[in-house]
Amino acid sequence: MRKILLPTDFSDNAWSASLYALNFFEQEICTFYFLNSVALTRNMLSNLSDRLIKEMSAVATQELLDLKELAETSDPNTKHTFETILSTQDLYKAVGHACETHDIDLVVMGTKGATGAKEFFFGSKTVNVTMSIKACPVLLIPEEFDFVPPKQIAFPTDYNRFYNLKEVKPLKSLADLYQPKIRIVHITEEKELSNVQSFNLRMLKIYFKNYDFSLHCMPKYAEKAKEINDFIEELDIDVLAMVKYKHSFIEKIINEPVIKELGFHCKIPFLVIPE
Repeated sequence: MRKILLPTDFSDNAWSASLYALNFFEQEICTFYFLNSVALTRNMLSNLSDRLIKEMSAVATQELLDLKELAETSDPNTKHTFETILSTQDLYKAVGHACETHDIDLVVMGTKGATGAKEFFFGSKTVNVTMSIKACPVLLIPEEFDFVPPKQIAFPTDYNRFYNLKEVKPLKSLADLYQPKIRIVHITEEKELSNVQSFNLRMLKIYFKNYDFSLHCMPKYAEKAKEINDFIEELDIDVLAMVKYKHSFIEKIINEPVIKELGFHCKIPFLVIPE
C-alpha cells in the first residue's frame, strides 16, 4: 500500500494537485493524507486569545473534513482511503514530521498556493517544502494541470554524480505504473566523458536495464534551463524527474523565483528526488 501526502491550503491549485494524485494512483491501494498547516508563531500565541486560537483550529479541522468528504465523493475508488492531518508547525516542518510519522512514500503538491503570483513558478511554501524534505520525493504539479498517463519521463544528468539505488527507486516506482519511456538526457559540455562520468553512465544503464530507456546528448547551446525546456517540448515529455543534491542544477531552478530571469517554464509534473 502506498501512502501519499497531500499538503493543502484549500486553494484550487492544491485541489488540482490532489486530483492529479488520485488519478495517477487510480489502480493502486493508497491512503491519502490531507495536511493543512495553521502555523502559530510565538508572536501570534502571545497576541491571540486561547479562544481565537481554538476557533482557528476548529475552522481548519472542518475544512479538512469537508475536503476529505469532497475527495471521497469525487473519487469513489474502493482502493483509496483518506485521512486528515492538522498541524500548527510551519508547512515544511509539518510535512517533514508527517513523512516520518506516517511513513509517507510521496508528497504531491501544487507549485503555488492561494496567494501565488502569476510570475512565480514556485511559491515560497513549495520551495521550503521541496528543499527541506529529505525523507521522500516530492511531485510538483503545475497550476490547473489535468492528469495524462505519462508516456515519457525525462531524467537530466551530467553523469558527474553517482546515483544510488535509493535515489533512482522513486523514478522506477513511477515508471512501474505506466511503463513510460525514460529518456536520460545529458547536456554535453565536454569532448568526451571522463572515467567518473562513464562509470556513472554504466550504473544508470544497469539500474534501468529492465525499463524502456534511451540516452540523449544535447550540445551546449543555451542555458541548461532553456535546453531542458526545449527537450521537454521537442519530445513531448510528460514528467520531469531530477535528484536534488547540494549545488545541483535543481537548486538553481527551485531557488530562482522569477521565470523571466531563469527561463524555466516547466509546464509538466516535476518529480524532485532527495539524495
